Amino acid sequence: MRRPDLPAVFVDADVLIAGSASTGGASHLILQLGELGLIDVVSSDQARRKAERNIARKLPEASGTFDRLIRSACRWVPDPSEEELAGHTDEADEEDLPILVAAAAAGCPILVTFNVRDFHPRSIDVTVETPAAFVERLRGRLRGLVRPETDQP
Repeated sequence: MRRPDLPAVFVDADVLIAGSASTGGASHLILQLGELGLIDVVSSDQARRKAERNIARKLPEASGTFDRLIRSACRWVPDPSEEELAGHTDEADEEDLPILVAAAAAGCPILVTFNVRDFHPRSIDVTVETPAAFVERLRGRLRGLVRPETDQP
């Protein structure tokens, strides 16, 4: 269920994989923020299936972390229908178009992926950025909330 009080970010399969395989990167931090309930991390059934396949084949040692994170960190949305995809065929590579459309349908203004070159949103109002860029922007916003203490005479 969407939490309107939280910023929503859509993650694709590569972020799910990287976030499960490494505890030190931006992808893992994004999933942790979702797990803590500080942001609404959203992904699609397609992304989950792809991540599950790749982890089982290439990174079986990450499967425990992946299973925990997909239960606790993410909100899942269905894959878009062919009709929903129809008007947007030039806005992403064919394999990635369902990810972009699902992000927009879920109300996520940000799509986080390592494959930013595969997405070309024009009519869909979604910003595409890497995990590192998203985390850096988030850090900047947090810095703006913190005011340095001033010396009092």
